[in-house]
Amino acid sequence: MSSMGKLTFFLGLQVKQSEEGIFISQDKYAAEILKKFDFSFVKTASTPIETQKPLVKDKEATDIDVHLYRSMIGSLMYLTASRPDIMFAVCACSRF
Repeated sequence: MSSMGKLTFFLGLQVKQSEEGIFISQDKYAAEILKKFDFSFVKTASTPIETQKPLVKDKEATDIDVHLYRSMIGSLMYLTASRPDIMFAVCACSRF
């Protein structure tokens, strides 16, 4: 067995080790998702979703590509590994 230095990347997770502890993030993956689905320049929000307002299907909206939507939801589900704060929003959107 040999030492290969500090762990910085593991199974798609970025790993940062410091005296305060070990921290994981998926900054690169999040940036890739935004670029893949052309959301790089959207307006940000401090909270991902209103928890008191139920999501309802817009009957008048045009249908979207089901495969694209499923791909988006799948990508976001993977992101919840390091961002449990978005789990509620992702699960709420995945019901549609």
